[in-house]
This record gives sequence, structure tokens and C-alpha cells, in this order.
Amino acid sequence: MNRARRGRRVWSAVATALAAVTLFLASLAPGLVASDSALALVRVPLECVVALAALILLPWRWARRTLAILVALLLVLSTIVAALDRVFQATVGRPFDVVSGWSELVDGYGVVRDSTGTAGAIGILALVALLAIAAVVAVAASLLRLARVLVRRRRPSLIAASAVTAGWLVLALVGAQLVPGEPVAAADGVTAAATTVNQVQVAARDQAVFDRAASTDPYAALPSSDLLTGLKGKDVVVVFVESYGQVAVQGTSFSAGVDAVLRSGNAALAAHGYSERSAFLTSSTFGGISWLAHSTLQTGLWVDSQQRYDQVTAGTRFTLSDAFRKAGWRTVSDVPSDSKPWPVGTSFYHYEQELNATNVGYHGPSFSYAQVPDQYSLAYFQQHELSGPHQPLMAEIDLVSSHTPWTPLPKLLPWDQLGDGSVYDPQPAEGLPPSVVWQDPHHVQQLYGQSIEYTMGALTSFLTTFDDPNLVLVVLGDHQPATVVSGPGANHEVPISIIAKDPAVTERIASWGWQPGLLPSPGAPVWRMDAFRDRFLTAYGP
Repeated sequence: MNRARRGRRVWSAVATALAAVTLFLASLAPGLVASDSALALVRVPLECVVALAALILLPWRWARRTLAILVALLLVLSTIVAALDRVFQATVGRPFDVVSGWSELVDGYGVVRDSTGTAGAIGILALVALLAIAAVVAVAASLLRLARVLVRRRRPSLIAASAVTAGWLVLALVGAQLVPGEPVAAADGVTAAATTVNQVQVAARDQAVFDRAASTDPYAALPSSDLLTGLKGKDVVVVFVESYGQVAVQGTSFSAGVDAVLRSGNAALAAHGYSERSAFLTSSTFGGISWLAHSTLQTGLWVDSQQRYDQVTAGTRFTLSDAFRKAGWRTVSDVPSDSKPWPVGTSFYHYEQELNATNVGYHGPSFSYAQVPDQYSLAYFQQHELSGPHQPLMAEIDLVSSHTPWTPLPKLLPWDQLGDGSVYDPQPAEGLPPSVVWQDPHHVQQLYGQSIEYTMGALTSFLTTFDDPNLVLVVLGDHQPATVVSGPGANHEVPISIIAKDPAVTERIASWGWQPGLLPSPGAPVWRMDAFRDRFLTAYGP
């Protein structure tokens, strides 16, 4: 009997110790995830002290259980949000927004599904949900067990809680930190709740500003005779180069290679009679979600979240493609990353034809994300849309060979050898798989630079090979590459160039102060991307 009693006491002590460790870790987990430093555990968590004191004081069992579950939910949700913050910061350069970020999680699920298959994605989602539920149960049970233990020594427990709270206040007042950004006086759950409230308030203010900007649009009412008169008879192609950010051309270990390609392109274009003007735009996104930048440029509105994108594309905002179509151009989109119809392309942008990976005759291999190499996309577009007599054309082409993971990469080939793309068959095996490259951030950065060299080299070769006096290109990046390439705290700036043979095209924008050539210097003008539409329509108006 004594042995059984001792065994129960030992088990009780072990269970109580495990409960204390569980609660301690759960209270500090958000800071640990955010900082990635074990020193984040050397802190005093306010939530568990206050919660235990409240549980000791509550006389009703149902109230204690309710409070324990609520505190557990707060701590687990705070940890989940901290993890999402870290993922979002690494990929799109900003923390997770609890107001507008949910639809972006759906997009993230789509990426996982594409990588692992539907069954694998559902399995991962189910596992995450089960772990979250188990964590809530474990934290709530730990709180209740510790409260039962402490209530037997109610007075000393409350005195100890008061002393710890007083010490916490002193640490908070002096701002003690062992890890930058993680105060020793920890209140991660409270901080997360306050951040959420602040995000809701900021979102409401931003929405009001956005609604005011979207409510008026003088360009939508212009007659066709007053639209784009300075480009009459020209084929105008807006080319988005995936992940083509400022880091590609300035101040990085890989920018020298890109700069050399651009300078070589300048010389080749000049020899063929082209002129270029370049600057920077501040993109509304970072590291991904390219369609936010596309819609920002086209609508003249700051579209910086999936929620706002959905709002805009469900409406009737006058886009650049609308302006060209109204003025008599035929409009085309070419999105080689798509393998199915793009509803927004017809319902919102009103493209008359949509090209994608399935209808451009490509029978070659994929290069990771890029289903069609950029050189092939340009060759097909020239052959089927630009060659021969045709109605003036406005198009948006997305070049995606510079999309993450940046390996394997295609190589430039003679234009007359591209055929149906099967000539590319040996090339993917000549590169390294992402699982190897991504073990070394420096290697990732170098291959990113090479991907931009490939795309910009293909683009300048396209212009000099298919010499077209009536072609005007607007070439720009959609966003900076992810943090692994751009580095922490990188800006949102992307290069933009207008290229044309007719000098009247660049003369129209002389007042912009943009710089000659494809390579903008650090002193080049910087505009917000949402300013481009209005300035472009004004410059090329009557």
C-alpha cells in the first residue's frame, strides 16, 4: 500500500512538473518562434501568472474551465500567428495580417497542394489542425492541474503571484531584453491580441482611403479619341519579369552579372536604333503574389493584399488594357504559368485572347515553376501575334523563368531552333534540383541572378532579332525576390524601362526624368506603382 501511495505521489509530482513546463513553454512560444533564439525562454511570462491567480480565486468549476480554455486558445493562437508572421516575413516581406491575410493562406495551400498533391496537402492541413487542438487541450489541462495544486496553498500562492507580477512590472519599466525585440517581461499573448486590434483599426482606415481613391476615375470617362493618341499604330507590350527587383541591379553579389547583361543589351539595342528610359517603381508586394503588382499597375490603385485584389477585380475599375481596347487596340494576355482559363482576365481586364501553357504549342519540359521558358514565350508571341499584318495590339506578357526556386534554368538557344520546345528536353537535367540548391543561401542568390540574366538576355535578343519599328515595350519587375535573396529589410523597388524605336515615344516622357538605357542608377526616379497608370495615360494622351 505504501509503495502504491508513493508511486501515485511520484506520478502526481511528475504530472505537475510537466504541467508547469507545458504552461511555461506555451506562454513563451510566440517569442521563441519569432526570435529563433533559446534566450527567448529566459523571460517572465505574465499570462500564466495572472491566469493561475485568477483560477485560484474563481470559486466555480465551470468558470475555471472556461478561463483555462480561453487562455489556452490565446497562447496557441499567438504561437500560430507568430509562425505565420515568420513565414510571411521570409516570403512576402511583411508579417501576417489577421484582417486580410486569410485569402493569402488559401493561395499558400494551393502552392502546397501543387507540390504534394491534394491528398498530401489535406494530410498536412489535418496534421496542423490536430496539433493545434492537442496544444489547446494540453495547455488548458496544465492550467487546471496547477490551479488545483496551488489552491491548496492559496495564500502563499497569491503572495508569490503578486511578487512575480511586481517583478514583471519592474522588468517592463526598465525594458530589460536578452533577445532584441523580446522583453524579459513577456506578455506574448496580450501583445498578439493588441496587435490584432491595431491591425483591424489600421485596415479600417486604409480601406476608407482606398475606397475614396477608387470612387473617382476621370480617365474612365474619356472618349476613345482622347486615349493613347501618342501610341497610335504601335504594338504595346507590358512585360512583367518575375522577381525582377532592385537587388538584381544594385549592391549585391549577383548584380554585377545582371548589370553586364543590361549594358550589353544597351549597346545591342542602340545599334538597332532603339532608345530606352528607365527608373524604379515601388511595388505593392514583395517576394510573391505577383498579381497584386499587376493589378496595381493596371488600375492605378494600391492593391497590396488578396482581399483588396478580390475587391478590385470584382468591380469595374478602368484598367490600362481597358484603355487600349477602348482606343482600338486588340488586347491579349500571355500567362505561361497558367494551365487553365483565367476568369479575371476576361471578366475584369477584358482581354480578347488569353495565352497560357496549354495553348502555345509547347511540348518541352518544365523548369520547376516555369512551365514554358521565357525565350519560347517571346518567340511564340512574335510568330503568332506580331508577325504579318494585324490590328494594333496591346498585350501583357508574364516572363516566369526567374520565378523561385530559380533552378534548373533554361539556356538561350538560336531562335530558329526552338520549334515546339522539345529542344529543351535535355536542359532540366543539366541543372541542380531545388532540394540541393536551397541548402546554401549564397547558391540560391547566384542562381537568382542567373535567372534574371537569362530573361533580360532573351528579351534584348528578341528585340534585336525581330526588329520591329512599331513595337513599344514597358518592361518591369513585379516585386523583389524573397528575403533569402533580397535580405532582411529590403525595400519594394523594382526596375522599369520603356523601350521603343520611334524617338517620339521616349520624347513623350522626357519630363519624367527617367534615365537612358535599361539600367537605372541608384539616383533614378522612384514612383509608387499605382502612380504609373495615370501618368502613362497623361503622357500618351492628346
